[in-house]
Amino acid sequence: MSDSNQLVAHLFRHEAGRMVSVLATMLGFDRIELAEDIVQDAMVQALRSWPFQGIPEHPSAWLYRVAKNKALDVIRREKLFRQISGELILESQVEQQVERFFEEEEVIDSQLRMLFACCHPSLPFESQVALCLKILCGLNAREIANAFLTNEETIAKRLYRAKEKIRSSEIRLEVPTGPQLPVRVAAVLKSIYLLFNEGYNSSHPNTLIRQDLCEEAMRLGFLLTQNPQTTTPAAHALLALMCFQVARFDARMNADGGIILVKDQDRTKWNRALITRGKQQLSQSAEGSELTEYHLEAIIALQHCMAPTYAATRWTDILWYYDLLLLRKPSPVVALNRAVALAEVEGPKEALRAVLKIIELASNQYYHAILGDFYAQLHQTDLARQHYNQAIHLTSSSAEKLLLQKKIGQLP
Repeated sequence: MSDSNQLVAHLFRHEAGRMVSVLATMLGFDRIELAEDIVQDAMVQALRSWPFQGIPEHPSAWLYRVAKNKALDVIRREKLFRQISGELILESQVEQQVERFFEEEEVIDSQLRMLFACCHPSLPFESQVALCLKILCGLNAREIANAFLTNEETIAKRLYRAKEKIRSSEIRLEVPTGPQLPVRVAAVLKSIYLLFNEGYNSSHPNTLIRQDLCEEAMRLGFLLTQNPQTTTPAAHALLALMCFQVARFDARMNADGGIILVKDQDRTKWNRALITRGKQQLSQSAEGSELTEYHLEAIIALQHCMAPTYAATRWTDILWYYDLLLLRKPSPVVALNRAVALAEVEGPKEALRAVLKIIELASNQYYHAILGDFYAQLHQTDLARQHYNQAIHLTSSSAEKLLLQKKIGQLP
């Protein structure tokens, strides 16, 4: 039963967005909640039957078949066969037409259309991103709230208002053209970026890295780069960034689930094939004159990947790229990351001054953990311990708590 439950959870993350996109294309974007309900019903049916009847040979195909049959039931019951996806369909043709929607090429196109529909300009930007994360990527309200540094109630209200706007504005599932396209691509890329961040450093208390979320983000990024309309330099840069970060996954945790810091990681475990792929994507992102935050973050990640040892890392270059990034994307998180590079170049005292100015992050665990590091390097043990304890209080991650406790234990 445990195996089947884990498989259903895995498939939900990987297939739910694809299935909802197809069903919404077929039934209409204004009936997105019906599409989500059909997918949920298919997943529940799997949870009920697989533990007793066994996991089917092709689990994904099984789910698609169940969802397709449930959609057919809805169409016949509600007499929707007269009009499916804007086309007049005879009742005798309905099964053949529904089958067409589930062909692989149509599934891919449906996801792309869904991405851009969720990022319609009539929706507030935060709602656009939340819809993408909820509908296409299967994140729950808590995970989305973590990505936005807000609470679940706010996200629930945001999603509700967005879906009401979809109905009232009759937003269509389509990839835009002309001057609308760049604005919509920016919103789509931001959604993918936030999804990847949630996987890379998860809000889940017992799971620091959620590779399924990172894989889903990479899949959506790849989807954009493969379409002639959306294969922008920024899309390639974001995909490059994700490749560089994922390449280091196997070295980030020890056998007991403990965090291994970059300076202590076994670099032979870094995935060189992914690093090479990231370089290829970064090269493609250089076409044209566009320089985005994704380009700069990818270049910073590449500097780490290229360094044979931690000591050989080109910190001066990284600091320079962070300065550029802070100009392009002024945010307290970027400023905090820049301070880490500043410590390597100019020492902990200068870095400490920089961090103490970032008062917006005073309730953030990483702010206090980094302050603890700098105070420890300056031999101010009491202040280091104070900030490490504050970070422990603020984080929900078991792995982060253990790392911080280890640092406290190493203080003199």
